[in-house]
This record gives sequence, structure tokens and C-alpha cells, in this order.
Amino acid sequence: MLVTIKTELWKLKRYHMIWAGVLLMLLAVLLTVFTTTALDGTVWTFSHFVEQVMKENITTIFPMCIALITGYIINREGTDDTLKSILTIPVSFPALLLGKLVVCGLLSLFLGLASTVFTVAASFLLGFPGGELPAILQAAAQITLNCLFLYIAVLPVIAIAARIPNGHLVGAVVAFVYGYGGMFAAGNMTLANLYPVTASMGLVGYRSYDEAVHWNPFICMFSLLTALLVSTVLVVTTKRSASTKTNKKPKKVITKKGW
Repeated sequence: MLVTIKTELWKLKRYHMIWAGVLLMLLAVLLTVFTTTALDGTVWTFSHFVEQVMKENITTIFPMCIALITGYIINREGTDDTLKSILTIPVSFPALLLGKLVVCGLLSLFLGLASTVFTVAASFLLGFPGGELPAILQAAAQITLNCLFLYIAVLPVIAIAARIPNGHLVGAVVAFVYGYGGMFAAGNMTLANLYPVTASMGLVGYRSYDEAVHWNPFICMFSLLTALLVSTVLVVTTKRSASTKTNKKPKKVITKKGW
């Protein structure tokens, strides 16, 4: 497994889709900056800006982003016609898929760090107060860990999409709807604790200072562990033929006899 993970890490250098993920992290920050121009009486501080970036990531950007990138990385073995060569060595397709998913979990941490850098830079450029070192470190921990927890929440969608040839685009659309549903789940704290996307917010203490926000860390953890368990079952039971590229047999050309 360690060799598989190391190999997948080396492969990341050839995937330009990763930089698209970094640009999407920047887009989440830019969308939040755009909302700061609204004259609605909101007093913007560094902490408030961080919370709005996290909200944008959770409900709009990150679930779709990580599902698209992970599905693309899984699908490349089929589109590049390299899967049949890989499976000649003693490694099962579920083990190969598991290695890719572990690497994409590390990638979610990298995208979280990128989002943190963009958030802190934008806050300084806009001159929001409260950007001291403790607040920056807290923001880095919350944004980065939240991206990892969101990845776990979306894993069942990714695992199902991996069973479908070229299913990464379908998985990205489903993940977008799945993440957007968190906006409605957040209206009820019981549902917010159970819904995996919003449960990620509870584990990082999103707006925990607000008296109206009551997170239950045990329920939030149970929700994400359930998503992880479902994903594990889906990965283990995935057949190797699910991601192989089907080649159509060439039509036999019949040569006409005579003149």
C-alpha cells in the first residue's frame, strides 16, 4: 500500500487538473471578497471573513472540486489505457483505488492550505482587523481540516462514480448538489449535525461562539465515520472492470468478389 501511495504521489506531477483545484480555491475567496462590497451594514473582520470563505467552500466550491479532481485521477488509468498494464502486477483494483483515495485525501489538505493562503492574503489586502498570529493559526487549522472532513463526506459519491466509466463528471455534479444541500441543512441544528457536509463544520467549531449554534461533536463524528464506512465497502466491492476502457471490436471488412 505504501508503494502504491508513493507511486500515486509521483503521478500528481502530470495532472494539471490539480491547478484547476487551486484556482477554484482562489475563486471561493474572490466570491467572498465580492460579497464584502454589499452595503448591508456588516462589520467585516478577519474572523468573519474566514467564516464566509469556509461557507463558500462548503456549500459551493469544495465538494464539487474534490470530486472532480479525484474522479479525474481515477479515470485517467482507463482513458490512458494504462490500467490493463498495472493490473498485470500483483495488485487488486480495490487496492489501487484505495491508494488513489488516500493520496486525494492528502491533496484535500494541500487545497485547504492553498485556501488559507488566499484567505489571509485577501484579508490583509482589504485591511480587515483581527488578523493576528493566533487568529491566522486558528483559521489555517479550521480551513485545512474542514477540507479534509469535506473530502470524507463526499467519498461515497466519489466511490460510486468510480464504478461508472467516465463517471467523474457525473460525480462532480452530484457532489455540487450534495454540498449545496448543506445550505438548507444548516437551518436546523439536528439536521446539521447529521448531514455529513455540515458535520464537517461542527468538527472544526464553525461559529461555535454563537449561542444559536449547538454542535454535537459525537453526532458529527458518527456522521463522517458512517460516510467513511460506506465508502470503504464501496471501494472493497468495486470490480476491476468498472474503470477499464472498453474497446470496440473493429468491423470486419468484407471484400467483394469478382469485378
